Amino acid sequence: MIIWILLGSFFVLLIVGYGALRKAGGGSFPWLHFYAKGKESGFTFKEVNLLRKVAVENRLKNPTALFWSIGQLDRSIKGMITKFRSEDSIGNEENIHFLSKLFDFRKNVEMDLPKYKLGIKSTRKLPQRQRIMINMPGLGTYRSQIVENLRRYMAISYPEGPKLPPGFIWKGHRINIYFWRADDAGYVFESRVLEDYLDRRYPILHIAHSDSLVRSQKRGSVRVDTNIPGSIFPLRSIETATEEHEYGRGLRCRIRDLSEDGAAVLIGGRGKVGMVVKIQFKLGDSTIIMNGIAKGVNYNQPKHQSVLHIQALPPSPVIKNRILMYVYNLFGERDER
Repeated sequence: MIIWILLGSFFVLLIVGYGALRKAGGGSFPWLHFYAKGKESGFTFKEVNLLRKVAVENRLKNPTALFWSIGQLDRSIKGMITKFRSEDSIGNEENIHFLSKLFDFRKNVEMDLPKYKLGIKSTRKLPQRQRIMINMPGLGTYRSQIVENLRRYMAISYPEGPKLPPGFIWKGHRINIYFWRADDAGYVFESRVLEDYLDRRYPILHIAHSDSLVRSQKRGSVRVDTNIPGSIFPLRSIETATEEHEYGRGLRCRIRDLSEDGAAVLIGGRGKVGMVVKIQFKLGDSTIIMNGIAKGVNYNQPKHQSVLHIQALPPSPVIKNRILMYVYNLFGERDER
């Protein structure tokens, strides 16, 4: 008798649960399949609930596309933002948190793409104009870029950086090279300089290929190129960082690239690794404030300019959401031609 009661209760719960999913789904779409697909894709029940809400609000014909389609996710997130703005509830704490979770989900889907996970093993796959940094022990770090990538060697522009000793030639030296591959990660490899053509009209080096690239510093967020004017303010320590607006005059700068967790910032003068700064700039009508530490500096001696590579503190959800609207270009703020 007890067994039959338990079985009866189970079927009642199953029917009620199925009915609830159908009602929550708002239509004839098989929501049990949607939840099963979500579980199969590795999402938690809470995350699937979040996506179901998005699918319903945006009246998607095929809600399961949210588990793999970045384009569908972008359109759906844009639809939610438009809805919140029309209701004048974009600043509502619950909606801010909801959008933040959606953006987290969207990032996970993109970062799972092969281009972020697979990487490369050989320098033969590097494109022309790939920027590289050359480290020479005892001399310093030099900037260069790939001019031509041939089967037997790579031709690179003549390295720029600290002054070389009188009579120095690159030929025969072993060099350590670092580069950042767009939408991927940082790489390090060792090479040997095959030829030094300083006497040419356009001086170049020929360096040996490597099939032993070491992949490091995998990108944890989507970053885009920008050219946004802003101001930068030095901080005494990262503990003093706030998101309060600065009304005094800071050092003028240009935001060269941007992500939710950092930026590359062009400033006049010579920057230093370890600088603690606050960056303030505009995205549309919104003032964005980021605080962080310069983890790397590229100094251009002829122009007396530096690019600071800032690792930022996690921004507040409001600022993070606004940055990601821009990064994902949901409202066409960036010219991607």
